[in-house]
Amino acid sequence: MSNRLNEIIERAIAGDKKALGEVVREIQDSVHHLAMRMLINPDDALEATQEILILVVTKLSTFEGKSAFKTWVYRVAANYLITAKKVRNRDLGLNFEMFRHDLESGLVPESTTSRTPSGEDEVWLNELRISCTMAMLLCLDLKHRLAYVLGDILDLDQAEAAEVLGLSKANFRKRLSRARNDVVAFTTNHCGIANESAKCSCPRRLPAARELGRIPKKEDGRAPTYATKCAPDYNSVISGVKSLEQELRTLKLQRATPEFVSPDDFAARLSEILDPDISPVKQKPPSGTPPGNNNGSDLIH
Repeated sequence: MSNRLNEIIERAIAGDKKALGEVVREIQDSVHHLAMRMLINPDDALEATQEILILVVTKLSTFEGKSAFKTWVYRVAANYLITAKKVRNRDLGLNFEMFRHDLESGLVPESTTSRTPSGEDEVWLNELRISCTMAMLLCLDLKHRLAYVLGDILDLDQAEAAEVLGLSKANFRKRLSRARNDVVAFTTNHCGIANESAKCSCPRRLPAARELGRIPKKEDGRAPTYATKCAPDYNSVISGVKSLEQELRTLKLQRATPEFVSPDDFAARLSEILDPDISPVKQKPPSGTPPGNNNGSDLIH
């Protein structure tokens, strides 16, 4: 941990509200990105981000510096995402067979689609690609989804990811391997980007996705949710993925999503939520209190 960040954390623990705001801004994008990859739905991710950051603030005085600060923050976030009642209640119970059936319903003939989309079509195909890629992970249960996101998407090393999840390195590897195998097998067999012979492809799926309201129709005038300016463009992803072997293709596809920068300034928001007369970092949750009983998605693409 840098001396600068260490100093800011020490000042925040001592009750310096400006320093506390700096700590929150230091981590809010990382927390939001993790929440987006776990929950998919932007509203759910924002709610989870806020509640995780509140937990970080209230638990900050318990940080002893035995691990990297970001590792500690990820552990707080992981505990919330695994135990929060809101998250468990919103989980769709989706599995890969259900997802496959949904993807292959309503596909238009390949002869009616363009192999090299451009302009507005490329933007919406990119939106579909990203949302489908992300929603695919909802087929994993929360524990395996979290292991996959930490290990293969955020690319944490095994020791750090194991620490975040409170597992031995051997158990983390086992959990990640199972999740990875499931995602690779599905992507290899059923995603037209990774496998040109698969039934589903983004161009063939787009009309049905629009009819179902999962991708906005052109006349709606809505901006893409996922295909932001920082997201890799559709045609370059297609070209890049085609050059890779199957497992690397899956990993390339899963990582080809935008870095989800938090749209809200949670440092400012938390100052309104928390009692301004009590230094929040001095509050410790009662012994035995779970990290959170509070956030899913309603997306299938």
